[in-house]
Amino acid sequence: MKSNRRNFIQSLGLGAASLSVGKQMTSTVAANTDDQVLFVGDQIAVAQTEYGKVRGFILRGINQFLGIPYGADTSGKNRFMPPQKPTAWSEVKPCVWWGNTAPQIMEKRYANAYASFVDHWNYDDVSEDCLRLNVWTPAIDSSKRPVIVWLHGGGFTNGNAIEQDGYHGENISRLGNVVFVSINHRLGPFGYSHLKAAGGHPHSGNVGNLDMVAALEWVKNNIAHFGGDAANVTIIGQSGGGAKVTTLMNMPSAKGLFHKAVALSGTSLGGVNKEYAEKLGVKVMEEAGLNVGEIEKLQQIPWRQYIDITSRAVEKMNEEAKKMGIARGGFSPVADGVTMNDQPFFSDPNHFSADIPLIINTTFHEFSPSRTDASLELITLAGVVDKIKPRFGDQSAAIVEAFHQNFPNAKPVEIWAMINSNRKGAIAAADAKLSQGKAPVYVSWFGWQPPLFDGRMRAFHCDDICFWFYNTDLMLTHTGGGKRPRALSTKMAKSFLNFVKTGNPNGGGLPNWKPYTKANGETMILDDQCSLVNNPDGQARKALG
Repeated sequence: MKSNRRNFIQSLGLGAASLSVGKQMTSTVAANTDDQVLFVGDQIAVAQTEYGKVRGFILRGINQFLGIPYGADTSGKNRFMPPQKPTAWSEVKPCVWWGNTAPQIMEKRYANAYASFVDHWNYDDVSEDCLRLNVWTPAIDSSKRPVIVWLHGGGFTNGNAIEQDGYHGENISRLGNVVFVSINHRLGPFGYSHLKAAGGHPHSGNVGNLDMVAALEWVKNNIAHFGGDAANVTIIGQSGGGAKVTTLMNMPSAKGLFHKAVALSGTSLGGVNKEYAEKLGVKVMEEAGLNVGEIEKLQQIPWRQYIDITSRAVEKMNEEAKKMGIARGGFSPVADGVTMNDQPFFSDPNHFSADIPLIINTTFHEFSPSRTDASLELITLAGVVDKIKPRFGDQSAAIVEAFHQNFPNAKPVEIWAMINSNRKGAIAAADAKLSQGKAPVYVSWFGWQPPLFDGRMRAFHCDDICFWFYNTDLMLTHTGGGKRPRALSTKMAKSFLNFVKTGNPNGGGLPNWKPYTKANGETMILDDQCSLVNNPDGQARKALG
């Protein structure tokens, strides 16, 4: 797939909007927006790393470095292996374009015109040589700025570090005087094929997460050269990236590499069953026509062909997965008890994760049923009961009634969306983390709805990202742009920055944000009018069992 240069060109054009926002908050950008905003040259934005020098560019006062190697090519003999260090270089390496996207199915990626429009997908060349990261920083100096590390979503299977325009770190870097880092890492069967029982490396089931650890080690060893403080690192991820946050919090090798964490619309309280993962690894060898131990041959299969092989193996393991109580098989981090905790996450009060403050956020309507079907706006409560029966059976009517009582002003279609997008997982993660009894947990619920697609998008999955990163005027297809989303974004981004700097989000413009407790369920509602509410969906959530 050819490199998609649209993103970079449009970031220059859309930057005029983000620039005008930045002017309200900082003096680092020239007041005259007609002045030159892009600077690139031999002596501009050059930084040292442990492997050699890199050259980026300066855009609107922020130094940007794109596609810096933090690991070696993962193809061939390095496939299924823990990440290796990149080969050092002697010349200054140009880092002005994104790194390769990790192998994943790319066919028909843009087939859905509305999905492509809304999320404004940005995908580049796909390659196993994908261990790259991006850095945004206000200056190449010796200042010790807090560091944010972004872990993209995609359920451990899809995505990349710049998948959406809202992932860009320029505006949050300027607003908060922080360093922003985003990473690509191995995904799907390349990152999580547990081949130990098939003769492979014992850590093969978690090399995708070990890539993230390697990126955090790069931050520890190099970020001072970019004006960052390795002793003040916050990891943040959304959806699958939120689950990456909680899995990293339960990996021994990640200890000391980050100090605060934020999980948006995704958490995990345990890894994939090790027995299942090992059996799936053996099934992969069978499906490839190989014998146990022939890992070298498996390493030489073209990456696209390997995805097809693993897909067939997963399908053939479906019945076995059900017998083992696994609802959905596939490839994601494995509870191997070595590289990742094989006990329920956050169950040990003496674990290093106990000392890490955590923000957990979800959206009101992660997936709105009527987003692509306007007729569903007219659904009745009885219709919602029918829609959820395949999942909830005889309890469906009681669940709908409980949500209706809890949210009497919500339309039936909105109740349907909240049932499908319930906060049970988020609250379970908050309760588990809180049980460690040390660092605070802050819980929020994003309810802001964009005035797009006749209002049917609602507070949808991914919409909150650009608010946290001060990118509402950049991610126009999620917000519409303008002062209304910008007002909420200012409060959310400043609160996030306070958390990044101190571990406490208060003082950024939101109401007093009390830490979550099991007794009260303190939850910050994020909307045009923000408020702290105790257990806002408690009655409804209880009905879900």
